[in-house]
Amino acid sequence: MPGASSLCHGAEKRRRLAVACRDVLLKTTGKPNCWAAMKELGVSCLEVDITPELLCPSLFHPDKKYSLADADGIKMLAADLAANRATITAFCMHNKFDDKLDEEIAWMQKLVPAAQQLKVKVIRIDVVPRKTPIDQFLPVAIKACKAICEIADGKPIRYGIENHGRFTNDPDVLEKLFAGVGSSQLGLTLDSLNLYWFGHPLESLYGIIEKFAPRVVHTHCKSVRYPEDQRNVRRPIGWEYAKYSAPIYDGDIDYKRVVAILRKANYQADLCLENECLKHFPPEQQAGVVKKEIAMLKSLA
Repeated sequence: MPGASSLCHGAEKRRRLAVACRDVLLKTTGKPNCWAAMKELGVSCLEVDITPELLCPSLFHPDKKYSLADADGIKMLAADLAANRATITAFCMHNKFDDKLDEEIAWMQKLVPAAQQLKVKVIRIDVVPRKTPIDQFLPVAIKACKAICEIADGKPIRYGIENHGRFTNDPDVLEKLFAGVGSSQLGLTLDSLNLYWFGHPLESLYGIIEKFAPRVVHTHCKSVRYPEDQRNVRRPIGWEYAKYSAPIYDGDIDYKRVVAILRKANYQADLCLENECLKHFPPEQQAGVVKKEIAMLKSLA
């Protein structure tokens, strides 16, 4: 992602990857606004949640509400990003393509030009069956992804399907989906943990990641620490994840190895922290956990 890495880290001989976090993690700091929270966590890049109304609910400020719904809102967010030397590496949509495709397309038609104005080059999308039986969802998913790819055609925007849930954590399904859509606008938001959550043995993850690395446009980085006898066996989907979720610095996934695989595929976007283990820590420790995870990603970037 040209631009993001220089804004987030500064130019170096080897292009460094941008280190980001999901904006929902900012409130762990207890700071009065999102910009102070970013400084507290030591992060200058964000993945930003976006609603169908084009609101940014996790960018918080006592005197402002951030929205991309009109030119003034976009201008205000752009100004505050610049003033705080911050960058949005991706917008995060929570899609329901098989429930209300026309509304999803209308949402994307508004978000893509707003993203262009803010120089955001990736939109994370959710391609999961909400109403459709999973064995009937592939053609629905292909139709939806073709429709949104037409919106971004010729524009510097790529969509990152997150491997998420029971559908897109299946490598065969992902292959068929990418092949069926046939657009370079469509990429992958790689969530290495989600593959592990799906039941893939630990040592199998890296081969799957290598296979799809050329498609990766964005990442989610989180982890889990399973008992040793459960790491390299096929587990039921989601097995004991809530119990064993862990920070990336204490989890099973070797993120140094993941980053090396991505670099080999010429990946130049972000390492974006997601965290689903904070419930294991008291509130006063949670920001410290996130800071430590961000520091780890910076050491790998």
